[in-house]
Order: sequence, then C-alpha cells, then structure tokens
Amino acid sequence: MSVQIPLDTMTVEEKLKAMEDIWADLRKQPDDIPSPDWHHDVLNARERNDGSAVYEDWTVAKERIRKKLQ
Repeated sequence: MSVQIPLDTMTVEEKLKAMEDIWADLRKQPDDIPSPDWHHDVLNARERNDGSAVYEDWTVAKERIRKKLQ
C-alpha cells in the first residue's frame, strides 16, 4: 500500500501533527514494531552496567558540552 502525503504543501505544524498521529497509532500495537538486534545489545550492556556511571548536574553538563563545541 502506498500513501501519498502532500508534504510539499504542508506546513511544519501539519507535518508534526501527522507524525504525532502516526506514532500514536503505532503505539497501539507495540509488539508489531520490529526492534533491530543492536537495540537488544545496547539494553543488555546497560543492564550489565557495574554502577560505575557518573552523573553530573545538568547545568554543569551543558557548560561542558558548550566548551567542547567552541
């Protein structure tokens, strides 16, 4: 099935609303959405995390990121 959407005539707001509607519909049957193998690998690695993760205040993190981008 092919659906034609007039993207070239839609506003950004209309496009975002269409995406929201599509995601809302997809969420109704999450088991039908395939998950790539690498997703499972990432989740498994996170579950094995030994607690060594370091967290920092968001304000500090933003400043560190800004400095890296300069």
